[in-house]
Amino acid sequence: MDIPQITPKSDAEQGAMGQIYLATGKQVALRRWEESPGGFSKPTTRDYEAVGYLLKGAMELEFDGGTAKLDVGDSWLVPAGAIHRYRVVESIVAIEATSPPARFGDRDQPA
Repeated sequence: MDIPQITPKSDAEQGAMGQIYLATGKQVALRRWEESPGGFSKPTTRDYEAVGYLLKGAMELEFDGGTAKLDVGDSWLVPAGAIHRYRVVESIVAIEATSPPARFGDRDQPA
């Protein structure tokens, strides 16, 4: 039987894009993302799918030929292998889950 994993915020590792890595399981990982406004990120692709929920702020997600504006309470899905980029319009706090788990040190791939 697996022992539940508890990750206190003070022990969480931080990634290069401001993400704070929270709990990680065999099939999914959870991270918190905080970022200030700025221009669009470079187009990237990931080898995992990511779903997110915006807790604070506003951002835009460019994906599949369109741009979606995301406000507090909105959620999103970026499939594995999809070329996409973000633009933070108003300082954000978001929660993302990745499957398979994105672990500390995983990097976005240039498109």
